[in-house]
Amino acid sequence: MGMRLRVFLTSEEDRTLRELRRATTIPQRVKDRADVVRMNARGDYVETITAYFNWHVETVHKTLKRWQTVGLAVYGKLLGAAKRIGDREL
Repeated sequence: MGMRLRVFLTSEEDRTLRELRRATTIPQRVKDRADVVRMNARGDYVETITAYFNWHVETVHKTLKRWQTVGLAVYGKLLGAAKRIGDREL
């Protein structure tokens, strides 16, 4: 079996992802991706996350690998748009 894929979040990153989940102007798939990152960071296995979202394992892996390489910058444009439209302060 390969090495376990795991991300780690700072408290600021976790807060931002939690707030992103509550934003009303963000597409659902983006909110789900934020939850995938948070679930993995708290210790949930990829298999558990795939079952919860009914996603393919590769989709979860891609989401987590994208987070590892880019971090919050993945959501940069969306976070800016949410602030401009007047969503809760992120």
